[in-house]
Amino acid sequence: MSTVTIERPAADEYAEYYGRYVSKVPDGDIIELLRQQPAETMALLRGLSPEQANFAYAPGKWTIKEVIGHICDAERVFTYRAMRFARNDQTPLASFDENEYVANANFASRTLPDLLEELQAVRAATVCLAKSLDAEALARRGTASGKEMSVRALFYVSAGHERHHVALLRERYLSR
Repeated sequence: MSTVTIERPAADEYAEYYGRYVSKVPDGDIIELLRQQPAETMALLRGLSPEQANFAYAPGKWTIKEVIGHICDAERVFTYRAMRFARNDQTPLASFDENEYVANANFASRTLPDLLEELQAVRAATVCLAKSLDAEALARRGTASGKEMSVRALFYVSAGHERHHVALLRERYLSR
């Protein structure tokens, strides 16, 4: 168990859009959940063939490798925002276009094991930041994409975002 307790954010600590991610996070130690998630995702995807890793369930949809790359990219953005807000940086931060990020990332040229290793590394950095913050820093807020958000909400969004995409992988990619 971690020594830092990150309380569940109130609904006014994040944009309504992010509620769909925050709601997917169970009660309990968010840092421990953040630690465990990559192993669960790896267990789900480990052993897929290259053909399976390059599968998209419909034209115009991301492949499994692109989904994993997107999770990494989004978490980097969320964690960067958390660090800036925790340090009391009040500079409004821009939004990001997830589709442009994926289109320009060339995830198809990478292997799934490489992308899963990156997912673990990105998450390890997220956990290190989360553990380093005190209650005051976790409660700080900043503005991203024109919406106010707390630091603690960003950690819940990161965990819920991965849960959201893993559920889609199970339902739309791996159930066929």
